[in-house]
Amino acid sequence: MPSFAVIGAGINGAAVAREITRRFPGASLTVFEKAATAAAHQSGHNSGVVHAGLYYEPGSLKARLCRRGVGLIRDYARAKQLPYEECGKLVVALREAEEPRLHAIYDRAVANGVPGVELVGPDRIREIEPNAVGRLALHSPHTAIMDYAAVTRALLDDVRAAGGDLRFGTEVVAMSNTDHGCAVTTGAGTDVFDVVIVCAGLQSDRLARMAGGAEYPKIVPFFGQYSKLAPEHRTILNGLVYPVPDPAFPFLGVHLTKRVDGEMLVGPNAFLSFGRENYDGRHIDVRDSLDVATTPAFWKFAAHNMRAAAREFGAVISRKRFLAQAAAYVPSLEGAHSTPITRGIRAQAMDENGGLVDDFVIEHIGRVSTIRNAPSPGATSSLAIAEHILDTVADAHGLQPR
Repeated sequence: MPSFAVIGAGINGAAVAREITRRFPGASLTVFEKAATAAAHQSGHNSGVVHAGLYYEPGSLKARLCRRGVGLIRDYARAKQLPYEECGKLVVALREAEEPRLHAIYDRAVANGVPGVELVGPDRIREIEPNAVGRLALHSPHTAIMDYAAVTRALLDDVRAAGGDLRFGTEVVAMSNTDHGCAVTTGAGTDVFDVVIVCAGLQSDRLARMAGGAEYPKIVPFFGQYSKLAPEHRTILNGLVYPVPDPAFPFLGVHLTKRVDGEMLVGPNAFLSFGRENYDGRHIDVRDSLDVATTPAFWKFAAHNMRAAAREFGAVISRKRFLAQAAAYVPSLEGAHSTPITRGIRAQAMDENGGLVDDFVIEHIGRVSTIRNAPSPGATSSLAIAEHILDTVADAHGLQPR
């Protein structure tokens, strides 16, 4: 029976660990997590949207695993009696110039098999969301919301119940990867495993290089700041309202997101974070900042995105301007009050030419498999990503499930 290690106890690490216990019951399994708790990073700092698969290139890993992942995570949440609400989503075009892009998203959604999507005009927009406005919108009735941190904890409870060893507060500092196994070193010593799967999110490139992986894609952290609308605006929408993505900007833009606890969020902005784990924005990490500053790819990216940076910086320094962007879609939010919540930090993978890596990237190096890039819909797709990785690992190393 092979021995396994999983590095990272976010939702992808938890999903991979649970999938190992399902396929290889009784196998030795150790989960390493440097934080003291599960879901301490991206899995616990996100909007909670379960994406239906609207935007992704048909046939891409993102598209396939998102559609598979939606069904898996919905069924898991319901089986565990965790919050899951199909509140629906509108992607809204305010200007005629946005309409061709919206039609293209609709075509992708249909090609990806997203159920129930339709293009709707102003009257139908008001029926779905009485407080929203727009020329044209794509309606995705099965887009949902959930609590990904709660899902992560439930998955790890399953791992623990199956005999897995969960080691929190245990940072991996070195790996020695061979064709026959991998030695994993922490402050507590060194353990050798037949298979190691790295789900390290914001530290994924560093762990991959420990295992002998490529320099790129490299993680460049961008923070996203959400604000919580005042209580009187909690019920202003039935679901989610998003803008049409603008190809001139690298990130989606401000949108309105209902949360399973009943709060209504507006955001996020997106700007370079001076630290991969700088959630409060006040503690600059010198190592992380120097890492970005000495990465030629980042400066190539920056040179092509000055306009986007200026727009996002304006939203960072002025919450009034931030809310004004949302009020264009929901006019009754004009003059609304909001409170910033803890920011999230996106583990954005960047290629050597300064391009943002769009699709999921999973690298296999000897006995180590590592998730190099799992942006949105990475959480939605987590159970499907776990299946995909275990299929590949079992085939590559001739592992036979019991």
